[in-house]
Amino acid sequence: MDRVIPSSVVFPVEYGFVPQTWAEDDDPLDIMVLSYESLEVGCMVKVRTIGALIVEDEKGEDAKILSVPVNDARFDGYRDISDVHPQRLREIQEFFETYKRLEPIKWAKFKEWKSVKDVCAIVTSSMERYRKMAELHH
Repeated sequence: MDRVIPSSVVFPVEYGFVPQTWAEDDDPLDIMVLSYESLEVGCMVKVRTIGALIVEDEKGEDAKILSVPVNDARFDGYRDISDVHPQRLREIQEFFETYKRLEPIKWAKFKEWKSVKDVCAIVTSSMERYRKMAELHH
């Protein structure tokens, strides 16, 4: 378990990380999955990326990839961040701006939503960072 959230808030998305990645915040790359079903902790899900939320926190810039399950027909039309209802994006943004408020010296601030075309560079650089890190430890 990475953290306990001391606030009375609930994740508006399924949340996890992308295996074999290392993001700029010295953690695996964060990923959010829009889903109608609760996903089991530790499960692997085949997803399609559709965008990214960029926040700044006490560690610096933090990208959170937004995705949808590939095998859920209810998300067939979701190809880019623009396919997500604006209210849903506001709810996700609000969560990430408020969930750290009760933690001493921690904070988070919304920077921007990125489209699917920007996601490839984020994922690729995180995979490359992981590869280089793994080489150093062998």
